[in-house]
Amino acid sequence: MDNIKNKELLSLVEQAAAGDKNALETVILSVQDLVFNLSLRMLGTFPDAEDASQDILLKVITHLSSFKGESSFSTWVFSIAVNHLKNYKKHMFAKFPLSFEFYGDDILNGKIDGIPDLTQDVEKSILAEELKMSCTNVMLQCLDVESRCIFILGTMFKVDSRIAGDILGITPEAYRQRLSRIRKKMADFLGGYCGEYGSGKCRCINRVNYAIQNHRISPTHLDFTAATPISPETMLEVKEAMESIDDLSEEFSFCKTYQSPEALKRFIQKFLDGTALSVVQNA
Repeated sequence: MDNIKNKELLSLVEQAAAGDKNALETVILSVQDLVFNLSLRMLGTFPDAEDASQDILLKVITHLSSFKGESSFSTWVFSIAVNHLKNYKKHMFAKFPLSFEFYGDDILNGKIDGIPDLTQDVEKSILAEELKMSCTNVMLQCLDVESRCIFILGTMFKVDSRIAGDILGITPEAYRQRLSRIRKKMADFLGGYCGEYGSGKCRCINRVNYAIQNHRISPTHLDFTAATPISPETMLEVKEAMESIDDLSEEFSFCKTYQSPEALKRFIQKFLDGTALSVVQNA
């Protein structure tokens, strides 16, 4: 949250809703990384996450006057983002849905031998790390939309069960039960197939050329390894801003968080500096 205290943020939201451009810029900057990371986990790829984040942040801007302070601001933003992402149909995996069965079969039966070197002089260890981050992120697409959202809120953002239940429209008890089942499903898959996080046979370093050949990663366009991670301290501030947290956290080490891409930052800055903002504010 860029070290902005919740009370200070509420004041800035009021100023932004009243038309203060500087306050609005500060408010949007405080949540854009949250929105991007939620979008990235829900949709699977950086380009889709950028597009969805633009839509969500514009919704936040245009609905700012409806925020009444009945929850923390970040909780309110998450509610807008979750509702948008649950119904988002423009991303790649909406057209090509995945399943754990497909992923498991590809790990066991994919022909990874005999493929020429496609690394284009990029260090193989870097490409293996890119594949690991991409694979574990895309693996979330094997879950249905609601389960994916529950897992991300509970495991990545460690949202309190009461808050998450309110966001998703389910009881805290139902949220906790479903989160436990989904975590077990994810952990079982990782343990059975993945050699990076479990005892499976799959090793990213051995599948780099296979992944390049199948357009899963590109040596010329590294999204995950090029992105700037967000510090754990920043994510702790996010948890605290969303009121209290429960003790159901389980560490999945692939759930890293990243700073928003420069393209998203430029889009927001262009919107704030352009004529569209005044149209929205005067609507």
